[in-house]
Amino acid sequence: MFPLALSPEQLLLFLISLVANTFSAFVGGGAGLLQLPALIFLGLPFAIALATHKLATVALGVGATLRHLRTSHLERRFVLFILATGVPGVVLGASLILRVPDRMAELALGVLTLSLGGYSILRRELGQHHLPKNCEGAGLWLGGGVLFLIGILNGSLTSGTGLFVTLWLVRWFGLDYQRAVAYTLVLVGLFWNGSGALTLGLLGEVKWAWLPALLLGSLLGGYLGAHLAIIQGNRAIKRLFEVVTLLVGIKLIIG
Repeated sequence: MFPLALSPEQLLLFLISLVANTFSAFVGGGAGLLQLPALIFLGLPFAIALATHKLATVALGVGATLRHLRTSHLERRFVLFILATGVPGVVLGASLILRVPDRMAELALGVLTLSLGGYSILRRELGQHHLPKNCEGAGLWLGGGVLFLIGILNGSLTSGTGLFVTLWLVRWFGLDYQRAVAYTLVLVGLFWNGSGALTLGLLGEVKWAWLPALLLGSLLGGYLGAHLAIIQGNRAIKRLFEVVTLLVGIKLIIG
């Protein structure tokens, strides 16, 4: 009933958010690949669009968490490790991005997004099997250092950085796609994005009038996408990931 009461503008925002966050929860990140550019195309400056998007994607983490916690086996030690290494980077990145020119940020976003899709295409068996590695010693801390750097990107460029986390968990720590997606959506969706949203909300400007529709779409899309990821499996996640990253990366570079 709620979407029916929305104005045409709010309904459009709801649909954009629903589609973007369904894709994001399905492939383990990337709500901003669709939602952030859409907010920019609808007329918001990059910094305002980023802050608004960040706040909305916290609901993605809530929706996905509700679904994943029913079937996923998240290890407490690894959960705390991802939070401890990533959140400081998020706060740092969110405090820096407001000084970056809009077009420069969009070009960087496009290049990074294309690199994700290309890497996944070249690695055909990426994330198809669960083979844990680098879970202690130097390998663990090197992996944490990269998560810190991804956290900086998450707080600044934001769009697609959840996908960076998913790929890093697969490539470095040996998780399969389904497990990596669960960690990304629960931890990045809730805690990383929550930290970035708080920082940007304090330092920047938010389009508050657009948030109700975006939050509703994010919550429903997070649950639906997580459900699809669980029932479809690793191969489908990988293929959709590649399509979305390549198309949106090209669009952002072209402008």
